[in-house]
Amino acid sequence: MKTMTWISAVLLFMNFSAALAQKEAKATAATTSTGEVKDKNPNGPVAKYDRTVFDFGDLIQNSPGTATFTLTNDGKEPLIISTAKASCGCTNLTYAKDPILPGKSTAISATYNAAALGSFAKTITVTTNADVQPVVLQIKGIVQPKKE
Repeated sequence: MKTMTWISAVLLFMNFSAALAQKEAKATAATTSTGEVKDKNPNGPVAKYDRTVFDFGDLIQNSPGTATFTLTNDGKEPLIISTAKASCGCTNLTYAKDPILPGKSTAISATYNAAALGSFAKTITVTTNADVQPVVLQIKGIVQPKKE
């Protein structure tokens, strides 16, 4: 019985180690549109954000606030934003649909409607041809009541 427990523990450890190694390998590789893993192109586009969190501080209720994130292509091929999605309908996004050439920048703007009082933290998930995983940007702040 002790032998079976010991063997089970060793097998569990080996499976965990193998799964972790696969996850690390995928994190350093790019994927094709079919999900097939390939080596990341060293001459490809490189997405660099000026910030990933924008703190509005205090906003007045029903006075929307707009956050701007600057995305720069530090790579050698055009950078394409394939999708940008806000975590809720209270945030409107604008972003470039055209490719961003090497060395050039574009703005991703997120306008929060500030209708509900209190603290908020919303996310914007951006997917580009430069990243294996989408990048998550965040806007946050506190909506204060309008002073009479």
